[in-house]
Amino acid sequence: MKLLTTSAATTLLAITAIAHPVKRQAAGVNITDVDILQYALTLEHLENTFYKGAISMMSEQDFINAGFSSAYYNNLKYITHDEELHVQLLTSALMTAGAKPVAACTYSFPYTDPKSFVTLASVLEGVGTSAYLGGAGLITSKAYLGVAGSILVTESLHTSVQRFNLGEVAPANPYGTPLGLNPVYTLAAAFIKSCPSTNAALPVMAFPTLTATQGMPAAANITFTFSVKGALPTTFFIVFVSGLSTTSVLPTMQGGMIAAVIPPTAMGQTYVFLSKAATNMTLTDSMILYGPAIIEVTPPAPTFDLSLL
Repeated sequence: MKLLTTSAATTLLAITAIAHPVKRQAAGVNITDVDILQYALTLEHLENTFYKGAISMMSEQDFINAGFSSAYYNNLKYITHDEELHVQLLTSALMTAGAKPVAACTYSFPYTDPKSFVTLASVLEGVGTSAYLGGAGLITSKAYLGVAGSILVTESLHTSVQRFNLGEVAPANPYGTPLGLNPVYTLAAAFIKSCPSTNAALPVMAFPTLTATQGMPAAANITFTFSVKGALPTTFFIVFVSGLSTTSVLPTMQGGMIAAVIPPTAMGQTYVFLSKAATNMTLTDSMILYGPAIIEVTPPAPTFDLSLL
């Protein structure tokens, strides 16, 4: 498994939102299916631009020289194709619904070579999968839900391709990790420099940044450190969201850093929040003070009972 240095982890995995480039709807407005489609299209525009940029800037030979195979590059072209079709499908659905689809924004992605691109691609695909899984419960139309489910499957396949080619366990968690609108937007906003003023307002807001401050991958039961640029309350918790598990840990302070022991429930791409309250159930937006940060946690060795058929 490839180890990310602290610098690479900070750049690629401790994704931070430092601006609010997307117009936000007024508080209290009911979220509609059109809002969810616009939100999904905003994310698909980002991925579409991300992959086309890499294909334009780096050749197949560049990826081979970096240790990736021709088969990976071929998969990369298919993923680029998929993301373009996702944009087209959501655009068409919004136009059919009588809405003006949001246009692509201007982006900045912190990759400089094939390895840093694939690392970031793995993270973005994981976030995309979590976004569709978390947003599904907000969709009222069965037709739209079916479309979202279909895209979710493809995003999950993309995630597996990227993880496998990084030497990570592709199915690191038995379950997908749902993530709400605001945590996903907090992560996506880090790459959005500006958006057209004519784009529709979205029902999203970004939380303050929680930064992971050491190299990855991590492992369960080790102490991991985080930092924030802002005040901390007297009592707070670090909450790990991974798969269908939400686990709160009471942190300690170590040399100005926030330290928390990674729980055994954290496996694979894990979202970490700083919360005002402990919870092992649903982490609501009202609890979140900072985050999410993203950490990669090596899963334990698989176990199974061959007698259970």
